[in-house]
Amino acid sequence: MASEEPLVIVTSTAPVNIAVIKYWGKRDEELVLPLNSSLSVTLHQDQLKTTTTAAISKDFTEDRIWLNGTEVDVGQPRLQSCLREIRRLARKRRSTDDGDAPPLSLSYKVHIASENNFPTAAGLASSAAGYACLAYTLARVYGVEGELSEVARRGSGSACRSLYGGFVEWHMGERADGKDSIAQQVAPELHWPELRILILVVSTEKKLMGSTVGMQTSVKTSALLQFRVTSVVPARMAEMIRCIRERDFPGFGQLTMKDSNQFHATCLDTFPPISYLNDTSRHIMHLVHRFNTHYGQTKVAYTFDAGPNAVVFTLDNTVAEFVAAVRHCFPPESNGDKFLKGLPVRPVPLSDELKAALALDPTPDGVRYIIATKAGPGPQILDDTHLHLLGSDGLPKPAA
Repeated sequence: MASEEPLVIVTSTAPVNIAVIKYWGKRDEELVLPLNSSLSVTLHQDQLKTTTTAAISKDFTEDRIWLNGTEVDVGQPRLQSCLREIRRLARKRRSTDDGDAPPLSLSYKVHIASENNFPTAAGLASSAAGYACLAYTLARVYGVEGELSEVARRGSGSACRSLYGGFVEWHMGERADGKDSIAQQVAPELHWPELRILILVVSTEKKLMGSTVGMQTSVKTSALLQFRVTSVVPARMAEMIRCIRERDFPGFGQLTMKDSNQFHATCLDTFPPISYLNDTSRHIMHLVHRFNTHYGQTKVAYTFDAGPNAVVFTLDNTVAEFVAAVRHCFPPESNGDKFLKGLPVRPVPLSDELKAALALDPTPDGVRYIIATKAGPGPQILDDTHLHLLGSDGLPKPAA
């Protein structure tokens, strides 16, 4: 980096990921090391993404960060941990390069602007996309290459899985220093082109108990969590990887639902108990099971993270009918035309047999809207300067 350059600026985007084998509980809070390995599907950025711009300049007097247009406290421990880690890696790389003294740019302050194209902190894995994007962008600004799992993980454990597209495993690792606790792609995003993902947004409210505190309580109090970690997850990881490699949807779907259910069971086994699901979440579970029973096979599968929104996996030949089933059971009152976002899904009628099989009393407006998406790629650099969220003065551009 030439020292006379007034401003070094980089913008990138990163995806949301949805775990099908859940991460819940850390063995090391400081390094953010998990009790068990986990596996996720990276969602397509056309529907859900974080965009982050980072800039460094000798003229900046302090580190600053803006989220969705509002300046927030740059002193948050997670954020500081990411910044410290990336600057440490940059120093290490510079000192090994030529034996020269590290360039001044390492002492420059950074300005960061980040925005999501979806509701933040509503159970749509915004922190994973956010910290993956931050790690990826800062690495480019500071000239850091190589493994970024550790940087992203310091912000949010599941963020390391958002550094890759497709199907991603986060190895729990064995080492105390966490060097082997990294994310790795199991299969690329085009491996299973028929797979479709529907996010049923039940609530865009901020959740009552955040994941970090919830996990800490579970680790301290849940006997079921300990059993899950030692006796259940290892075999499930191997089985899930097999299902993905072989594109075995019934196997993939059943395991996804069972693992989601066990995760929420460990939350109820936590003391005091934690409940992230609400009545609509449970109605969606019934709907999925009745839909599958009607067909005598697993054609749809749900998973829930630490919140009431459902993520439903299915294949492209089933999407239209399942969306019709959701509309039937959760009739949209006001936003009929805006009920479905993302990938287009053609409207189809529901058969009377299926309506009878679903046998659920309609809950108007239970599902606020659906985002239809698919597996997608990992982080991307945006080269177009118009897309920077910060102007040449290093401050957020006024909203267009």
